[in-house]
Amino acid sequence: MLYLTRRETFNAAHKLHVPAWSDEENLRVFGKCSNKNWHGHNYQLFVTVAGEPDPVTGFVMDAKVLSTIVKREIIDEVDHANFNLDVDWMPAGMQPTTENIVRLFWERIEAQVNENGARLYCIRLQETENIAAEYYGPEGRK
Repeated sequence: MLYLTRRETFNAAHKLHVPAWSDEENLRVFGKCSNKNWHGHNYQLFVTVAGEPDPVTGFVMDAKVLSTIVKREIIDEVDHANFNLDVDWMPAGMQPTTENIVRLFWERIEAQVNENGARLYCIRLQETENIAAEYYGPEGRK
């Protein structure tokens, strides 16, 4: 089994906030991420697919096709957007944490990746230099 990873970048804003909580409680739990005026990140997205290389092309999956899927289904939708306000497929009331976002990204591209001869293996979303979330799908890492 071989793995191919494509990296993309985007910038987006969000706010972590529970409306039923006081500003003080939101600040205690979410810190600066609960800023009433939002805040943003320069995200790095790593999409890894798995499979055996095609005997003719040598590709696990055509990296250009993978890039096209990721850009169309994710990057074009979230780049310079506000996860809380602008992303239609972000469920109302869901905290736009790195953990939740990476799972939504998986749901958006899994079928299309799998239709192109590879298997979506992992999505890693790097929010900051020190924070990232990795998702290996509903069945976990295999």
